[in-house]
Amino acid sequence: MWSLIVLLVLSFVAYLFTDELIPKLKELFIKAGLFGVDLCKPTKNKIPEAVGVVSGCIFLVTCFLFIPIVFGNGLMDTAHFPHNEFAELLAALLSICCMLLLGFADDVLDLRWRYKLLLPTIASLPLLVVYYVNFNSTTFIVPWPLRPWLGLSINIGFLYYVYMGMLAVFCTNAINILAGINGLEVGQSVVISLSIVIFNAIELSGDQYKAHLFSLHIMIPYIATTFALLKHNWYPSRVFVGDTFCYVSGMTFAVVGILSHFSKTVLLFFIPQIINFLYSVPQLFHLVPCPRHRLPKYSAETDLLQPSKTVIVKRDMNILTKVIVEVASLLRLVDVREDNDSIVMNNMTLINLFLVKFGPMSEVRLTKSLLLFQIFCSCIAFTVRYPMASYFYNINN
Repeated sequence: MWSLIVLLVLSFVAYLFTDELIPKLKELFIKAGLFGVDLCKPTKNKIPEAVGVVSGCIFLVTCFLFIPIVFGNGLMDTAHFPHNEFAELLAALLSICCMLLLGFADDVLDLRWRYKLLLPTIASLPLLVVYYVNFNSTTFIVPWPLRPWLGLSINIGFLYYVYMGMLAVFCTNAINILAGINGLEVGQSVVISLSIVIFNAIELSGDQYKAHLFSLHIMIPYIATTFALLKHNWYPSRVFVGDTFCYVSGMTFAVVGILSHFSKTVLLFFIPQIINFLYSVPQLFHLVPCPRHRLPKYSAETDLLQPSKTVIVKRDMNILTKVIVEVASLLRLVDVREDNDSIVMNNMTLINLFLVKFGPMSEVRLTKSLLLFQIFCSCIAFTVRYPMASYFYNINN
């Protein structure tokens, strides 16, 4: 465990360095044209954008510095050097580094959505290659109620690699679409990463302790640098994190889930992001009109946020759009106002849904409410992972 102690010290230094460096680089980002305006504030000050690249770089540098520490004994005894574990760590850092580069390119070039789906797939290839070489396990255990029909386990072969590639795509984009208010992107990432660390700590006494130790080696410096970024991104935000941070975070979660063999558990920690994605599908696939920004609407008179709206012209509606609007309205998932020519409804994001259900609220209160929901969902995830999984899979772990 001495390596974890050293890593904690390195991570604390990384936190201090990130916290000190972000304010000093703000003007540099603005001069380079990387800035935005907070649409949920009455002021129109320039706020540096894509600052997630700072925390991402320091996170990677910390991991690089830790390599000779964790593999120091192996370097002295090359005959027993753990090549497989070394390859896993290098592949993980390579994929994260690729997403750091591609995320920053997206912030600078404003790439189209189809590239946002393609790039994580390409960046996940080093992970999939290492997984194939070191493990190549494509079998999953069948829950006991289904075993009379499906057997004890099923080998899905190549489809398992498709699933892992899709996991990387989902993780990198799920955080990106549940965003838009101060502190939310970074806050939800902190909750997810802390949930993963708690899970790793619980499992360290089990048979797969090496896999969970590997996860901790990545998650601890990530949390340290992300906490420093959260300090500057919290309400009122002094910096915007950009797509860079969302991509790096998503790939980091996918990396530990795939290489530490708990990808399904990682998905459990993404319950709010899954809800937000499913709720957003009609707009993401343009079945319902989707404006460029689906941020809540700021009211200068009340200093509160209200649900933002989208307008559907009735003559342009097809049958599928009508069904979606009627079902969502029936389930009270949207607030619909109708006139002779058009239908006005709230944009379909979890942020707007909270405002529909609980009424207008301040930005900081909305962020806290969403993060409390994220924490609540993590508690549900642990309940599913332990008591319920033990029942369905007839195991004690």
